[in-house]
Amino acid sequence: MTTPPDKPEPTSNKPAVAPTDQLVSTQHKVRINGETIHYTVTCGTVVLKEDSETDGKREADKPRATVFFIAYTRDGIKDPSQRPLTFSFNGGPGSSSVWLHLGLLGPKRVELDDEGNAPPPPYRLVDNAYSVLDRTDLVFIDPVGTGYSRMLDGEKTKEFHSYQRDLDSVGEFIRLYTTRNQRWASPKFIAGESYGTTRAAGLSSLLQEKYGMNLNGLMLFSTALDFSTFRFMNGHDLAHVLFLPTYAATAWFHKRLDKRLQAKPLRAVLDEVEAFAEGDYNAALFLGDKLPAAQRETITTKLAQYTGLSREYIASTNLRIQIHRFCKELCRNEHRTVGRLDSRFKGIDRDAAGENFEFDPAHTNLDGAYAACINHYLRHDLKFESDSPYTMISKLYMSWDFGSKDQHLNVAESLRKAICSNPHMKVYVASGYYDLATPHFASDYVLNHMALDKSLTGNISTYYYEAGHMMYVHIPSLKAQAKHLREFLKKAVPRTD
Repeated sequence: MTTPPDKPEPTSNKPAVAPTDQLVSTQHKVRINGETIHYTVTCGTVVLKEDSETDGKREADKPRATVFFIAYTRDGIKDPSQRPLTFSFNGGPGSSSVWLHLGLLGPKRVELDDEGNAPPPPYRLVDNAYSVLDRTDLVFIDPVGTGYSRMLDGEKTKEFHSYQRDLDSVGEFIRLYTTRNQRWASPKFIAGESYGTTRAAGLSSLLQEKYGMNLNGLMLFSTALDFSTFRFMNGHDLAHVLFLPTYAATAWFHKRLDKRLQAKPLRAVLDEVEAFAEGDYNAALFLGDKLPAAQRETITTKLAQYTGLSREYIASTNLRIQIHRFCKELCRNEHRTVGRLDSRFKGIDRDAAGENFEFDPAHTNLDGAYAACINHYLRHDLKFESDSPYTMISKLYMSWDFGSKDQHLNVAESLRKAICSNPHMKVYVASGYYDLATPHFASDYVLNHMALDKSLTGNISTYYYEAGHMMYVHIPSLKAQAKHLREFLKKAVPRTD
């Protein structure tokens, strides 16, 4: 018996259905600063188009991707040109905008305790009395590959998952939203967290140069402007210097320092450690193998004093403590690890013998609560229905093209150029003292090396909070940020209502 040849798949003569925007609007209200704010939420996907060329044939306005967004606009505003507009996203690369959305800026937030611990499930959203919706409209953008934002069939993943293509697509969305909603005359801001600060700095320059769109300000949370500041590599000692103050803050929080340091306020401890880091410690690492034995002993003792680790352990690291080793070593005798995103949190591994933790307890503490809340909120409250999974966070950073094969990505120069080109633009910079992903001392270092003209240094305002990467999960920090952001918005747009 012979097997008949496979039949060809049937083909359809029907033309492919062009993708269309899918939007839905709902009305809501919230109490902020003792005032009832009525607002409209518009959410859904818009189609991004661009010119393309295939086999030598040029195709104009070809649909390439759909971008999901959630926009909050205050009702009853007679003149939108006097109403600020803020575009917001998170980082990764590979993160949706859920963290800033449901943690800080939006009118709803995930319910946590005062320290930022999630309760047992089920989780719930509560009104966010600290939202800035009373001062600015908000648009939360999920970059392609996150949330419900997707490439269309036939598009190549790498075309969107790179530094420049990501800027192009998010910048095009911002232009499109601003144009369709008649907001070109409005004061405009960008808020980004982590890699979102990388994107924000790049956009501050791209929007100026490509569309002539000047921003009133940037809000940068947990900055990642120069990637060389948090890369641990042989022969590259900068990260060891810049992470040391956060190691000290973490040891202080977990009561691992000696009595003299433990009795001091955190900021006083950091003042002492930062002076050592940029002075004696930096000089010692610069000498490398030329470091005299006596000086090595002194530095070893100081590092043990400031990190809570043993002299023997520090000596075995050659005075260079890599971040994952620190997270595993600090509380090893308790069989506990400390978090990278927020070192206040502790995790439990299978054993205490390794050099890397199995998971980041700061992330797992929040992940389930945020996932449950955003999925329920979108379908139940905002009436957006989709059977596709909402990609809250993925590992796009593993294959991301950062744009340079010879050096680390550094967008501080883009930010400097944008400020010089638009000297009215203000920048808010927020850092958490317990952030081991983007340490505050690394952020300070980058800002101090921007070579910004002295007449413009006042454009940048820096703030520090006793929390981690998502510092707003800590309620005292959330309250402080709400105050600081309102002051910043007023400074950047003194004529707002």
